[in-house]
Amino acid sequence: RRCDDPHSVLESRRAAKAYFGGRTLEFQERLQRAVERGHQARDTRSREAAAKALSEEESRSLHSQYRLELSERIGECVEQLVDQFPGFQFESVVSEDGWGAVVSRDDIALGDSGKATNLYSRMQILIRPFSEGRIVEMVAKATIRNREVFNRSRYQMLGQVDLESFSENIDLWVLEYAELYSAAG
Repeated sequence: RRCDDPHSVLESRRAAKAYFGGRTLEFQERLQRAVERGHQARDTRSREAAAKALSEEESRSLHSQYRLELSERIGECVEQLVDQFPGFQFESVVSEDGWGAVVSRDDIALGDSGKATNLYSRMQILIRPFSEGRIVEMVAKATIRNREVFNRSRYQMLGQVDLESFSENIDLWVLEYAELYSAAG
């Protein structure tokens, strides 16, 4: 048969309709399943959002527990600088910037011209407040005789916090400050 034969064209269309008619039904079923999967995904997201809201409270509680433990350690270590270097003043810090401790002192030195100069020294270590990032962040700032000697930050995701490594950092930063301060004379 030839393609331009009206009878053969009609037969081809009937065959195609029969073939695609079944495919149309199959497509409609697949479309319906896709819509159902979309509804399930939306429901899953809603449940996860509800679970996340619950875990927000748990996260805040866990952060508070870590903050308390670490700020205690910070206070213990930083306060020992007062014993080693008379003249430093110790202060616990509880503020919107964080929780921890600071030691500071003001010295007066005579310059080459005989004029008095104020020399400021300070070390502060804080645990930052809870944030949406769900991290425990510790920051340290240190100044010796009006010069910043370090400004550091360390953090870990809330679910992966290693208190021992944070404590080691506290120890190291306080020891480094003590060494730098005593070397400055």
